[in-house]
This record gives sequence, structure tokens and C-alpha cells, in this order.
Amino acid sequence: MKILYGVQGTGNGHISRASAMFEAFKQYPDLEIDWLLSGRDKARGCGAIENFLWREGLTFIASAGKISTLQTLKKNNLWQFYQDVRNLDLSSYDMVISDFEPVISHAARKQNIPLTGIGHQYAFKYPIPKSGANPLVNFIMNSYAPVSNPVGLHWHHFNAPILPPILDIELPELMPAPRDSKVIIYLPFENIQQILEILRPLTNHEFYIYHPDFDSDLDEGHLHCRAISRAGFKQDLLDAQQVISNNGFELISECLQIGKNILSKPLQGQMEQLSNAKALEVLGYAEVMYKLDKAHISAWLEKTKSPVQVTYPNVAARLAEWIAGGCKENTETLADELWQSPPGTASFASDRVQSSAS
Repeated sequence: MKILYGVQGTGNGHISRASAMFEAFKQYPDLEIDWLLSGRDKARGCGAIENFLWREGLTFIASAGKISTLQTLKKNNLWQFYQDVRNLDLSSYDMVISDFEPVISHAARKQNIPLTGIGHQYAFKYPIPKSGANPLVNFIMNSYAPVSNPVGLHWHHFNAPILPPILDIELPELMPAPRDSKVIIYLPFENIQQILEILRPLTNHEFYIYHPDFDSDLDEGHLHCRAISRAGFKQDLLDAQQVISNNGFELISECLQIGKNILSKPLQGQMEQLSNAKALEVLGYAEVMYKLDKAHISAWLEKTKSPVQVTYPNVAARLAEWIAGGCKENTETLADELWQSPPGTASFASDRVQSSAS
């Protein structure tokens, strides 16, 4: 079976999911899979996937912790996007899959080809906790990368056929003990100088700060500046005590799996991150701050708290099996199976979650 799998490259979470699926597909050598990446420069790569097709696609630009509408409009070449959609021939593929990748999605719609969508954004068709929505935002969410068979992912099922997260992190048999003072900072959409200004006086903690503005690693006392490195980040994450991050889905999923205290700050103007923040508050999984605030960060760092840990099953392996079998089982069956394996994963009362999902 020949498959085309599209990956939205704007967020690193999509790349992490693709890497996890890439590894899971190795169990099915009869599958011939072409990967298509869009939404980031080709040179930045596609995680564990070395050979991939590339299209410019669509993306967004953020500045100082919020979406920049003007810069986003300038960045996106809609004529090139139209040409890429028109010229992408899907006729040689037996199956087409999209992780919120718009070129493949619109090409499949244009060619009247069934399309399976696997990703966090496809959970938004259900009554999950949402924030920051309006008619325009809803239109963009629904029309950006439409699919005919959506498979949504989230931290909880919210009484809907939503699957647990796909995780791209391997836990060692013997987990390192958390270092009490070690804090991971991953706020790629925030101003790095503002971050450093906030953290510099907080000398009781060792901050490992990953940010795209760093070209190389640099240690300055308790501030450990790190260039973006997936391998390095994973290693640092394992023995960190606390994590301060934006509200990207994949990183917080990994923190929940490992069991890390999380302080999250949503990207303003982006409905997905605002909704993720609301979901975390509903579930009691993390603390949320809505602006970078030194007093809030300082107080949170000094709190004595036990981290939430949620054991998620191997969703990538199950989805690879499902895809290899022709996607014959419905998503309700998959959701029922995965949330029961292992037992107790969905640990919050249904009425509490349902009443807050609006």
C-alpha cells in the first residue's frame, strides 16, 4: 500500500508526531510511505524523517508572545499555495493522511480523494474546552486543512471519540531523579531578552532556556542558554523538576507522561493554545499564566507541589497497525481501546469534564 503523509511544520509538535509515526511504521515494511512537509524551511528538516517532499505551505508569525497578523499575511504566498495544491497529483496513492497539512488536504478535496486527518487540531470538532474562538477563527480552523476522516488527539477524551496523544519520547528503564532546582524554559514565541530579564534575579534555580534566537549553547551562571536541539531538549527534560512553556500540545503531553510540574503561557491570538490552556485548567494538569510575569513565575517556582503524571498508551503503534489494516475500525472503537490501556488513564469524572467543555 502506498501512502502520502502530510506534516504541518509550523509547530515542532507536528514534527514530533511524524517522527513517532515514522518509527511505528517500521513494523510494516510492506507500506510505502512518502512524507510531505510544509510550513517551515526545508533546511530545518522533518525530525527523524530524512527523505521527504517539501512545499512552502502556510504558516503563522508570532512576535512578543502573540500572533502578528500583518507579518503572517506578508509571509504566506497564497498564489504559490494555490499552484502547489493544483499541481499535487494524488492519483498514485492508495491512502492520503494529513497532520493539519493544508497542501495535501486541499489537493485531496479538489481531486475528491478520501483523506484521513491525524492530529490535535481534529479534536476541535468535538465539544472540548475551547477559548479564543469566534466565527472567523472557527472558519480558519475548519477550512485550513479539511479532512473526510478526522482522528483527533487530546489529553482527555472529553466523552468523545478522541485518542490520547502520540508521544515521541522514550523513557529509560531507570528514570533519573529530578534535580530540584532544574527548570526547562521553552517559550519560542516570546521575546528572549524579556525572558532573560525575568530569570536573571531568580538565582535559586538553574534555568535551561531553549529558544530559536540562540545559535549556540552558552552558560552564564544559573542561565543555561541552549540552541534548539530535540535530542538535547529530551535529555534535559528527563531530570528537570519544572517546565515553563507555551501551550503547544506535544511538549505538554510529554511532560504529563514523564510527570513534570508545568507552568504554561498560551500564545495570544491563537485559539489552539488558548484552548489548550483552558483544557489544562479544567483537568487540573498545569498552572496557566496569560502574560509573562516575574512575580507569577517566582511564586510558582517556590510552590511545593506534586506533579501530575498521566500514563498514555502507545498510540503511534496502534495507529500504524490501524493504517496498515486499511483504517477499517472506526474512531470510537480506537478511543475505547486506547483510553482503557492502561487502566485508569482517563482519571477525571466525566461530569466534571463535560460541564467545563464549552
